[in-house]
Amino acid sequence: MKKNIHIIGTIFALLFSTTVLTACHGSKEAKGFEIPENFDESKNYEITFWAKNDTNKTQTKIYEKAINNFEKLYPNIDVKIRLYTDYGKIYNDVITNISTDTTPNVCITYPDHIATYLTGADTVVPLDDLFADEKYGLGGAELKYDAPKQDEIIPEFLKECRIGENHYAVPYMRSTEACYVNKDFVEKLGYEMPQTLTWNFVWEVSEAAMEKNEDGTFKLNGQKVLIPFIYKSTDNMMIQMLKQQGADYSDAQGNILLFNDVTKQDLKTIVEHAKTGAFSTFKISGYPANFLNAGQCIFAVDSTAGSTWMGTNAPLSDIAEDKVVDFETVVYPVPQFVGRGASDMQRRSDGTANAGADDSKNQTTGNKQYAMISQGPSICIFNKKDPQEVLASWLFAQYMLTNDVQTGYAETEGYVPVTSKAQNSEEYQDYLSRGGEDNTTHYQVKIDATKLLLENQQYTFVTNVFSGSTSLRDAAGQLIENVTKSVRRKKTVDDAYMEQLFSDTMNLYHLNQSGAVMTGKAALGPLPKESKRLIEILIIVWVIIGIYIVYGRKNKAE
Repeated sequence: MKKNIHIIGTIFALLFSTTVLTACHGSKEAKGFEIPENFDESKNYEITFWAKNDTNKTQTKIYEKAINNFEKLYPNIDVKIRLYTDYGKIYNDVITNISTDTTPNVCITYPDHIATYLTGADTVVPLDDLFADEKYGLGGAELKYDAPKQDEIIPEFLKECRIGENHYAVPYMRSTEACYVNKDFVEKLGYEMPQTLTWNFVWEVSEAAMEKNEDGTFKLNGQKVLIPFIYKSTDNMMIQMLKQQGADYSDAQGNILLFNDVTKQDLKTIVEHAKTGAFSTFKISGYPANFLNAGQCIFAVDSTAGSTWMGTNAPLSDIAEDKVVDFETVVYPVPQFVGRGASDMQRRSDGTANAGADDSKNQTTGNKQYAMISQGPSICIFNKKDPQEVLASWLFAQYMLTNDVQTGYAETEGYVPVTSKAQNSEEYQDYLSRGGEDNTTHYQVKIDATKLLLENQQYTFVTNVFSGSTSLRDAAGQLIENVTKSVRRKKTVDDAYMEQLFSDTMNLYHLNQSGAVMTGKAALGPLPKESKRLIEILIIVWVIIGIYIVYGRKNKAE
């Protein structure tokens, strides 16, 4: 009888494993994470923290200070930081390390990237239960520092970290895009700065600036180089243009809707101005700030977090001092198709600005809307075998939301703290009030860029996050890059070109119109009929085995 039971048990184990493989339909084995009742401070934990930093040494010092202060509170947690110069490199390294189970513990990243990380089972820890934990959750009773409560995180920023039904990150810093304008050049061309910067205004002024002297230099700046309008992130450019026009990009189900007639028309407009040389991009020409500061650009679009590079007195200006020209820098939201009841200044026939040309009528025309993208890094936590190690990671991630870290990092560039606790703090309000006191911490352009986001929060938006949303974003920018390059190479950009461009871009980025599911996991579809029948057969076999075992035990007892 024992031999029979042993055989049956072996068969049962094999059948069970087969069923698990069939039911998962190719998914990885899940580790799972259960919050420990208490954090074990008798053991030492080493956690890795991957973060992004440019050449701003002040940011590095903020990281180092945060780590040192955290380790004083939790001496048993050793935080090892690894700095990257690009979010894309962090993303690529994480993807590579998922397969070997060597991901970092804590990572600064974007929700678009997290959606792709989630294609591996239990790679990123869902944080909702941790948020609510009485001891170690947001503002928890057992924390050794003054952490913000959940309702003290700006709701719009926290919402950006939600993928499907769960939050997989906490926001770290937020920024938007700004248009840094050489006001002196605009006025020299006979225009006045409008209340709302519109695409029509930018295009018109940019074209007016292309007039040259007989020696080939530009009349505006007396130099041989002038690119009136340069855009840093063309993916954001395309996304915002579509949003402002109420046009499709993607939907909540992850369907890809970018390749439409509005996109085609926007690209044709860009082509017109790329042909004259009035428009270019960072990838083609270089950093907008370098051209702006050298008097070779009028409208430079970059992140508000890049404000310390912009303007005559920019503390992080990246060109030689003798190349910098003196001009007044004004900071605007990105160009819009509509205003907020504002005037879009047009040029009179006599060359002066026409303050009466009101663009506000567009607000009620079609689906046009005032919109600017919300962007900035978030913090996610990767799952590990030891729940205590995961809890140690969460303690550190949450520490990055404390006032000292939030305010300190926000003051390095044009970032905005992600908590009302930090935004309303006396220290941060004092910082904002001192714009122009110096050209370092209180650099006026940086303070203006920061206030731009704080004052326009209601107009910000984010795109849908799903597995493949990163590729879609890249594709959006590539459309602009390609048409701009093509006209510079004297290629014909017509409807046939556009159709081919759309097709090539979809194939290059493996995009289709069906999209992916919001959980971030690839849509595998329903199980085949054969698999369903196999599961039904296995269930029947289990029932028979159960009856046989019970019957056998009954006989043995008798």
